[in-house]
Amino acid sequence: MADTSPTPDALTLIRGINAGAPFNRWCGIEVLSAGEGRAEIAMPWREDVGQYSGFLHAGLVGALIDTACGFAAATVVGRVLASHYAVNCLRPAVGQRFIARARVVKPGRTQVFTACELFAVGAEGEKLVATGETLLTPVEAQRG
Repeated sequence: MADTSPTPDALTLIRGINAGAPFNRWCGIEVLSAGEGRAEIAMPWREDVGQYSGFLHAGLVGALIDTACGFAAATVVGRVLASHYAVNCLRPAVGQRFIARARVVKPGRTQVFTACELFAVGAEGEKLVATGETLLTPVEAQRG
């Protein structure tokens, strides 16, 4: 018998994936939007995610870009694993909140290319603090 259960929309799917990721919960990552080939996530500033100068740690800049890109790719091809990513830090990441906006540049059967912009949000509005790209590989669901 064929599975006739409804397929969740992209936002429901990505929010479910996010909720199941302990690291994302620790970071406080929230999925703001998701659709075919795109995703937008946010994370609040906390002192314990900063580095010694009071900026968002570059490791978390990379994590936000990687996560947003992975979510954008997942809306097109399902589960993915990053095989490569690059981050360009443009200015110190200082704000009360950080928003990453990612999109699929080119989907494929074995590789998905994505791009992302990360913004710091403060009293002056949004400022672009980093950009990045990821190369993701679709993977089968792991069964334990």
